[in-house]
Amino acid sequence: MKALILYSSRDGQTREIAFYIANQLKEARECDVLNIQLVNEVDWSQYDRVMIGASVRYGHFQPAVAKFVKTHLNALQERSSAFFSVNLTARKPEKRTPQTNAYTRKFLMQSPWEPDSCAVFAGALRYPRYGFFDRIMIQLIMRMTKGETDTRKEVEYTDWQQVTRFAHEFAELPSKLQ
Repeated sequence: MKALILYSSRDGQTREIAFYIANQLKEARECDVLNIQLVNEVDWSQYDRVMIGASVRYGHFQPAVAKFVKTHLNALQERSSAFFSVNLTARKPEKRTPQTNAYTRKFLMQSPWEPDSCAVFAGALRYPRYGFFDRIMIQLIMRMTKGETDTRKEVEYTDWQQVTRFAHEFAELPSKLQ
């Protein structure tokens, strides 16, 4: 059976991580990668495992993530599953686990879904790609949290070795389907 990776990305880093994970899995299994905001129906019979990746902006995941989880809860619970979040808070190593990352912890506490595996990845700061409002707001947040404030810069904080380990952990989850 195949793996399904769904992602919700605002500026592309979560999408990039999702495709990277799929590439890591390709030796072990076929994998489909879909934008969660564009998915209407899922043929769950094709998949024995599912992963959802979601980015955080201004302290929130996109509503499509919670809606998907609520709509497909039974299918998610029946399969081996994983969740990862991507946010700039995780650029600090002490904020890079589901237990220490406030956004991920809150999502998992409020969600009826209980994924088998979870991770938190640092995202990327792409000032030149942001619109005026986002650039100013993110710069303000970064100033308050002692981060990069030069709006000419793009900084990728993602720890790709951490992503690789998570991909392998996901691949090794035992299938729940008989």
